[in-house]
Order: sequence, then C-alpha cells, then structure tokens
Amino acid sequence: MIVIGGVIGAGIFRTPATVAQLTSSGTEVIVLWTLGGLLTLAGVLCYAELGARRPQAGGTYVYLREAFGQLPAFLFGWTMALINYPGSVAAVATTFADYACRAMGLPHEWVKPLAVGAISFIVAVNLFGIRAGAWVQNIFTVLKLAAVALLIVVGLFLAHGHLGLAFAADPTHDVPASTVIGALLPAMFAYGGFHYLNDLAGEVRDPQRTLPRALGLGMASVVVCYVLVNIAYMAGLGHDGLAASTAPAADLMRRVFGESGATIIAVGIACSTFGYCSIAIAGGARVLQVMSADGMFFRPIARIDARTGAPQFALVALGAWAIVLILSGSFNALLNYTTVGEWLSHAFGIATIFWYRKKLLSEPSPYLVPGYPWLPLVFTTTVLCVIAATAVTAPADAGMSLVIIAIGVPVYYLWRRRAVA
Repeated sequence: MIVIGGVIGAGIFRTPATVAQLTSSGTEVIVLWTLGGLLTLAGVLCYAELGARRPQAGGTYVYLREAFGQLPAFLFGWTMALINYPGSVAAVATTFADYACRAMGLPHEWVKPLAVGAISFIVAVNLFGIRAGAWVQNIFTVLKLAAVALLIVVGLFLAHGHLGLAFAADPTHDVPASTVIGALLPAMFAYGGFHYLNDLAGEVRDPQRTLPRALGLGMASVVVCYVLVNIAYMAGLGHDGLAASTAPAADLMRRVFGESGATIIAVGIACSTFGYCSIAIAGGARVLQVMSADGMFFRPIARIDARTGAPQFALVALGAWAIVLILSGSFNALLNYTTVGEWLSHAFGIATIFWYRKKLLSEPSPYLVPGYPWLPLVFTTTVLCVIAATAVTAPADAGMSLVIIAIGVPVYYLWRRRAVA
C-alpha cells in the first residue's frame, strides 16, 4: 500500500496529456509509459536490496552516510527532508483541497484552509504511531485504486470494440524522434515516490523479507495501472484528444457521465492526493529524525515517543513547514528547483549498491538485485541522462537545484561545528 500510494498521486491524472503532446501515436505513448515503468522497476529492485541490507528508518540518507560519508548524506537530507518533502506535501495537499472543493461545490477561497486542515489531520494521526497512519494510508490507497479502475473501465467502454484506434498514428502530432525521447522525462517523474517504504524500513515487520516483496509487487502493480490508464485515455479521447486535454481524467469521465462524472473523478483524485500526503509526511519525518539523531539538525527532532514509536517532533516540524509553504505559495518553485536533486539522490543512492557489494563481502544480503551489475548501472545511467535532458530543457530550474544543494555545504559544516561544541 505504501509503495502504490507513494507513486500514484496526482501525476497519472494529468501527466499523460504532456506525454501525448510530445509523441505522434498511441503506440509511442504506451511504449514510453512501459519503458519508464520498467526502468523505475529496475531502480525499485535495487532499493529492495538496499532495504534488505539496512532495514532501518532513513532510507537513502542511511545508505549515503554509510557508503559515501556524512556530507553527501546531509546534502540529501537538506534537499529532501527540508525542501522536497514539505514542498511536495504542500503542492499535493493544495491539489487535494482544489479537487475536494470542486467535488463539494466550495468556493476557491476554501482551498488553503482545507489544505492546511488536511496536513494537520495527517500529522495528528501519525502522532499515534505507524499503525494508525497505516490505517489511513490503506483506506486511501484502496480509494485511489478504485478511481484508477473506474478510468480504465470507462475508457475501454468508450472504445466500443475499436481498441486498436488507441494505438493509431496521430497526423496532427508529427514530432521528431528527439522530442519523443524527451517525453520519457515526464513519464518517469510520474513513477517517482517509490523510495518512501525504505524511509519507513525501521517500522516494517520482518523487513528483510517484506521490503523486496512489497517494492517489487507494489511497483509492478503501478506499472500495470499506468499502462492501462493510458490505453483507456486514448481509447476514450483519442491521441489528439488526450494531447489537447488539460484534465484528461475529468474529460474522460465527462464523456460518459456528464458533469457528475467529472465530480466523481474529482473525489477520486482528492483521495489519491490525500493518501500521497500521508506517505510523504510519514517518510520525510523519519529522514528528519535520523538526521537530527546524527547531530545534523535540532536535537529535539530526534526524539521518538516511547509509547507510540513515532518521531512526534519530526512529524510536527515537517507538517508545520509544509503549512508555511502553503500559506506563502512558494511550493511550486521549490518543487521545480528540487526535482533534479531528488532524482540525483536516487542515482547516488542506488550507486551505493556497488560499495556494499565490494566492501561488505562478509555480510551477504538476504536479497540480491537480479542482473547485477547491469540493472543498477542501467538505472543510474538513465537517471543521469534524464537529469541532463532536464538541464537542457529547464536550465534555470536545474541550476537552482544545484544551488540549493551547494548551499547545504556550508550549512553542514555549521551544524557539525555546533554538534562538536
């Protein structure tokens, strides 16, 4: 549930239109979403080995600290736990509130208060421990899967036996091959979020067996869902209709059920985004807690409640910072700036497998990624190529991402001096 809920947020309800705009046929769209899914699945299998080797809270932060030292780990935590996690929570909570207001017929002025209320509720639930948070997560993951299933059924219903049209060429979109390759970028970003389970590894029962199974099965389920949803979009709207849509999920539902269909899917998207926020807050708080335990952030944030096992101070701090970003309206810029940093951390996080395999021969892992060394090598290389493509297409955002990471270097030395003192 955590893997599925951490990946499926708002992206699959919007990103397919962007991919369609950069392609010239339904076949290309399906190939790109399948390829992006398989590449991400390769990364997930690598994370499964890392989680089995180090089944403790903190995920990528722990792997980087052990393999490459405290500074790279701090730069990851600085970028993710302090900027990307709260920024994504703020952005997705605002998306949740936007769709919830549409579904309930509330004015737009209610968006910010509802988003703040959602974050406050999620933090409050997680203060009672992982079990309470898991109940919320499981419920909303089931609801988001129901919304995805509804889209698939509606799209195939609209095809009326002409499913082959979903794969047909679109004469209105004759794009060069280089543009089609660039369309892999938004597809891969929609598959992001698979790392949250590793952040929570310290609270997973029998993690050395559970993590590989959950990561593999969860990500495989997401790939199947994403490919089927895209087939449904093109079957119901056509490639040109999907490319022209600003809200493909709502447009698809509207064709069958009218405005009530758009309202139904708005509820589904609200559930999907709410569930994502729950995972991001829970996972981000664990990273923040481990950083603080290392003396790299305020010491009180490191405290874990003896009764619930929850990092209560970290949860409150992360939720409060996300609320500040909502009220300031600065989260979209932060997300654009830190996307490169997020995927860079995935590349370096998976690269730690090579260190573990070389240095810890006496500590065999209970799970080994298949196809080593090629699978982690292919994923790492592909991610670095995607980052390079981002730097070309959005140099300002990529540059700011690197600036934010660089600012973390003097901050690290300040915190280290403070910890020594």
